[in-house]
Amino acid sequence: METIVFLERDTLEAELRAPSFAHRWVDYGATRPEEVAERLREATIAVVNKVPLGARALAQLPRLRLVAVAATGVDNVDLTFCRERGITVSNVRGYARRSVPEHVLMLALALSRRLVAYREDVRRGAWQRAAQFCLLDHPVHELHGSTLGIVGYGTLGRGVEELARAFGMRVLVAERKGAATVREGRTRFDEVLRQSDILTLHAPLTEETRHLIGDAELASMRPSALLINCARGGVVDESALVEALREGSLAGAGVDVLGEEPPREGSSPLLALDLPNLLVTPHIAWASREAMQALADQLIANLEAFVRGEPQNTVNRES
Repeated sequence: METIVFLERDTLEAELRAPSFAHRWVDYGATRPEEVAERLREATIAVVNKVPLGARALAQLPRLRLVAVAATGVDNVDLTFCRERGITVSNVRGYARRSVPEHVLMLALALSRRLVAYREDVRRGAWQRAAQFCLLDHPVHELHGSTLGIVGYGTLGRGVEELARAFGMRVLVAERKGAATVREGRTRFDEVLRQSDILTLHAPLTEETRHLIGDAELASMRPSALLINCARGGVVDESALVEALREGSLAGAGVDVLGEEPPREGSSPLLALDLPNLLVTPHIAWASREAMQALADQLIANLEAFVRGEPQNTVNRES
């Protein structure tokens, strides 16, 4: 019988059906890093979302056979240690292929149409005092005809492209930064930065992508450009982004992710800004009810595939 321990059940507001194999299931709403080893001591299958699973904790878990990540990103798991110990790691893929792209376009629209600024104008009575039927204090722009640059062309990047083309946008897909050759259908990374009116990020967080967008990259973008990050907080140098927004060298930014989550007092310089051209949402791009249920269904399917000897969506060995 498998012992399944879900360390962060409160992160998933969806129905989890019972796996079809014999098992004992234990839920914890949330788990602190120092509680991981004790709570997983009897587990053969660990279900996690963002809690770190490092080598120190994993070394204390000889029964563990599978780490099932209830998300796509696996930067919280020591994949090398798991591979060396024969622990399979799986993730969930494609579940937010509608939810995240919709969030990206929502942020792009809100910034382009100056939604926050106009909402504040109405709230403080500026429209009510206007001399004409409309208020035109903030210039607005259409998405139609503008250029969207996509960094990270997986399921989510392609989903954003589909919506962007429906808006009549020109789409550029970035080649990897520093790549010697440019694949067909891609555009050099630095050229995408220079041409984009809106740049959206969908790259995973790795050592290669940490601070992929920093001072130099932001300086190469148009002053009228918008930056959207619904990937991982660490992909953007937050201090560099703050300076770009303060200096006006970037027209605006919409971010759904930060370097530390949840952010504590003083952990993110972005949260210290109070600007109408900065929108910060609390890592909810993925979290439509439909997407969460799709995630839950795929998670259980991953467990069942592993137990029957046909592991799927593995990230630390051949699928």
